[in-house]
Amino acid sequence: MDFFDIVTQRRSVRAYADKPVEEEKLQAILTAANHAPSAGNLQAYEIFVVRKAAELRALPAAALGQDFIARAQAVLVFCAHPARAAERYGERGKRLYAVQDATIACTFAMLAATALGLATVWIGAFDDHKVMQALELPEAVHPVAMLPIGYDAENPLPTPRRALADLVHEVRR
Repeated sequence: MDFFDIVTQRRSVRAYADKPVEEEKLQAILTAANHAPSAGNLQAYEIFVVRKAAELRALPAAALGQDFIARAQAVLVFCAHPARAAERYGERGKRLYAVQDATIACTFAMLAATALGLATVWIGAFDDHKVMQALELPEAVHPVAMLPIGYDAENPLPTPRRALADLVHEVRR
């Protein structure tokens, strides 16, 4: 699939078929995330793969009742690892670069999943502490995004986008 087709065909899918995601596809998604650019190439993030039913069932309560998350075949939890970025970039690395690293990696994973015929939705609405507790995450990391992955059980229409004329601003001196 052409890159621009992947970008325009990606949808936020919240209904997943009861069909397992092949291990090679999951590994390809994780490999794509690993190739994401990061500040100073420090990769100041961690990815936690959730596939077991008990952990999947714990996530909706941590994600403000988004029950569809438990029906995904896997959920990737992208966490910032602030200490990795702080080593080189101090407070800005800790506060910003680690979060950016995690979000860029999540974006690469989302687009890779789309290219492989899988469905995802970016989840940012959750209680950090409850996610950390549900998955027993180390204190050194901070959850930034969750990415449920599976085969779609719905085909949402494209959502409206802002016009480029409204979104893009030319800087002129």
